[in-house]
Amino acid sequence: MKLYEYQAKDVFKKHRIPVPRGQVAETPEEAVEITRNIGKPVAIKAQVLVGGRGKAGGIKFAENLEQAAEIASQLLGSKIKGVEVKKVLVEEKLEIEKELYLGITVDRFARRYVTIASSRGGMDIEEIAEKHPEEIIKHDINPLLGLQNFEAREVVKKIGLKGKDLIITADILSKLWKIVESYDAELVEINPLIKTKDGEIIAADARLIIDDNALFRQLEFKKAMKVEKGELSERELKAREKGLAYVELDGKIGIIGNGAGLVMATLDMVSLYGGKPANFLDVGGGADPERMEEALKIVLSNPRVKVVFINILGGITRCDWMAKGIIEAREKIKTKVPLVVRMVGTLEEEGRKILQEAGIDVLDSMEEAAKRAVEISKQLTRS
Repeated sequence: MKLYEYQAKDVFKKHRIPVPRGQVAETPEEAVEITRNIGKPVAIKAQVLVGGRGKAGGIKFAENLEQAAEIASQLLGSKIKGVEVKKVLVEEKLEIEKELYLGITVDRFARRYVTIASSRGGMDIEEIAEKHPEEIIKHDINPLLGLQNFEAREVVKKIGLKGKDLIITADILSKLWKIVESYDAELVEINPLIKTKDGEIIAADARLIIDDNALFRQLEFKKAMKVEKGELSERELKAREKGLAYVELDGKIGIIGNGAGLVMATLDMVSLYGGKPANFLDVGGGADPERMEEALKIVLSNPRVKVVFINILGGITRCDWMAKGIIEAREKIKTKVPLVVRMVGTLEEEGRKILQEAGIDVLDSMEEAAKRAVEISKQLTRS
């Protein structure tokens, strides 16, 4: 679960990480009042859960109350990368001497957390890695011991900090690790971490992503699972209500599978044959007909979808159940969107028979099915 910047900064404050003075506003009048209380130029930042917010015009600076009112009016209700701005964070404008990057995330290949630091902040970490790879410092964290204070100092030293700056920044990095532990975080990031002209070191931005699977422990944020519509599409919200893992993409081939690994492999196979997936949807193991029916309804509600590729590997999931769900959903929705099915495993023959009697072909391999789905998608796009 992604937190908004202001929420992440609230967490930072609890862990005594310095952040700029500021508050959230939902109206231009509130933005003006906050600016008046700060008593100096401010940054007005759209609160949206998308990357590249600054480059998209979501961060602007106001020198006085009139500008604050004008900028807040422009941002509130506007869209940043298709996401409506409902709140802005109004905070003091910092006098920047140097920008740094600090973060901790999961290295899935090493199967442990890793710290990432750079003397170049203010840009995406991917951009830093591409243009200045020598300036990215990584350090694996021992999962049994956690990040030790001396390790934090070593990381910070490698990005060129010395003396007081080294001590303060190493302390901030150690506190980021405490946040990771306390909040089951998949990512915690400060970009940029700023050294001001007065010599202060402040987290100008904050990013925090909590593992959805740990929200039962994170009671503070459990209610936030009922997210604002600005974060997710209508289909993603509907899927979340039904307990389905669904992520919307920008292609034309709907994807349904049982098991996250299988769905990811299906997406890769479709891409390999030149197609573009419209979504990721995992119905999970042991899914029943009702679950498959809900999955198909969600995928088919996307007007971009030209064909649906359903990939079922029956283990604890019964193929005949999945077949019944597919048929029932097609009959209720009365869709003309073609379905391509690959089905193997428990009660496979029974499932195939149900689908074939309904006029739906079932293919033997994932490769065949992916290729067929891509071909249908291209034919329908051209017609």
